[in-house]
Amino acid sequence: MALSDRHIELHRDPHSGEVLAHGGDPEAHSILQRTGFVHIRRWHEQYHRAPTGLDQAAEKALAATAVSALRSVGYWVACDEPFDTDRRTTHDLPLGAQVAALADDLRRATSTQDAAAVLTELTATHDGVLAALGQVLDATAEFLDTFGQGSDRHTAALRGLNGRELTIVATQLHQLRNELADRHEDHPARRPCPSEVADNEREASVHCPCPIPALPPRPAGSPPARRL
Repeated sequence: MALSDRHIELHRDPHSGEVLAHGGDPEAHSILQRTGFVHIRRWHEQYHRAPTGLDQAAEKALAATAVSALRSVGYWVACDEPFDTDRRTTHDLPLGAQVAALADDLRRATSTQDAAAVLTELTATHDGVLAALGQVLDATAEFLDTFGQGSDRHTAALRGLNGRELTIVATQLHQLRNELADRHEDHPARRPCPSEVADNEREASVHCPCPIPALPPRPAGSPPARRL
C-alpha cells in the first residue's frame, strides 16, 4: 500500500464552503462514511463531503469525529485548526469485516464439510447473513414508505431486490451448500496442518507457517482486556 493512501486532507473548501475530505484507501473511506460523511464519485476523482443542511457547529463536530477515528487507526490527517483534536476513539471491527472473515475461512477449508459449514453462515434460514440482509432491505423499504411518493421508486427497487435478486443468490448458495455437505471429500490441494516439523526436515529453524490458533475463551471472572 502506498504511503499516500494513509494520508487524508480534511478542510473547508474556500470556494464552496463545504467540508471536504480527500485521499485515503478504502478503509479510510469506510471510516469517513461511518462518521457521517457522504462519499462522492466523479469520473476523474472521488472525495467525501459533510452532509448538506448542517450548521458550522455540527460540521465542526463531524469533522473532529472523523479526524479522531482516522488517527486512532494510524492515518495521517491534515486538517483545519477547528477540526483538530487529540481525542482518540475505539475502532471496533465492523460487521462487514466480520462477514468478510468467512472468505478467509473458505480459503482455509480442507474439506467439503468445512466449506459447507462456512456457507451455512450465509444460507441459514432463520439467522444466516442473507436472511438478515433481507430483513434489512424490508425494514429500509418500510422506513421509506412514510415519506410519501418521493420515495416510491426506492421502495419498489428495494422490495424487488429482496424478492428477486436476493432470492436467486440465496437459492443457488443453499443448493451449493447442500451439495458440499453430501460429498464428504477432502480438498485435493489442501491438507490439514500437522502442526509439527517433519522428521526429515534438515533446518532446525523451520516453523509452521499456519496462523496461530485462537486462544481458549477466558474464565468468566477474568477482567476485560484494556483497549487502546
